[in-house]
Amino acid sequence: MKPACVPGNRSEVHLIDAQLLQWQDTPEPGLRLKPVRYDDQRGHFLGLVNFAAMTRSGLHQHRGVATSFVIDGGLSDYHGPIGLHQAGINLRGATHDAMAFANTVLVSKLEGPVLYPPERERLSGLHAGSKHGEVRNPAPEMPPDFNVDVDRLTWFQTGVAGIRRQTIFDYAGTGSAHRFVQLSMKPGTVCPPWRAAGLTEFWVRGGSVLVNGQLARANFFMVAEAGAQVHLHAPDGALLLVWAEGAEQWLDEASSSGPLTVKSSLFGF
Repeated sequence: MKPACVPGNRSEVHLIDAQLLQWQDTPEPGLRLKPVRYDDQRGHFLGLVNFAAMTRSGLHQHRGVATSFVIDGGLSDYHGPIGLHQAGINLRGATHDAMAFANTVLVSKLEGPVLYPPERERLSGLHAGSKHGEVRNPAPEMPPDFNVDVDRLTWFQTGVAGIRRQTIFDYAGTGSAHRFVQLSMKPGTVCPPWRAAGLTEFWVRGGSVLVNGQLARANFFMVAEAGAQVHLHAPDGALLLVWAEGAEQWLDEASSSGPLTVKSSLFGF
């Protein structure tokens, strides 16, 4: 599985136009991927996932947190449905079989391998880090997914003029201090420059944004390596999904580049 970018350079910000990526078939008929980042050893993935109509994932268990945002169609499992513009959160141990009754596209991020039953060894391969073994639900009383109506979440001010935040998932209790948020940037917003303390990944849901002077439109991914310096400018407005593995670190020159408050926080750390 060939990824669109290979993180590793701590000073870089990668921009990937998902429109230009080719869909890649998986061993599971009807399931395709557009990988931006694909690490089969650790089970890490970022990119788009496509279910053809009347396709199912097959029974599997998540061994790390998985997050998805539905941009077309929807999925159903024994817990119920997830629909358009909802985010689904799978915690470690989540065990289910997801069915797409209509063509479905997800923006997805995996942070751990996925376990399939031994009898599916010939086929399974939808998820990065697919492994095989006995699949037994460790917590049947817990739902396999927590679904969030993203656009109904409360907006919070970030302390940066023109930028608001909705917190989709703060990873509390997972062992990771990560954040999954939606950011809205008003037209004309200039965000003071900051340094990424950890891997920070964006998907442009709407509008467009200049990232270090490079234009990223809707359906672009932006991957900022830990240590990378980032400057965002949205001349015409932007709506962004962001997965942040560390807080932004405001640079010394930020105070002269735009208004900041003492508690300015893009991602809610």
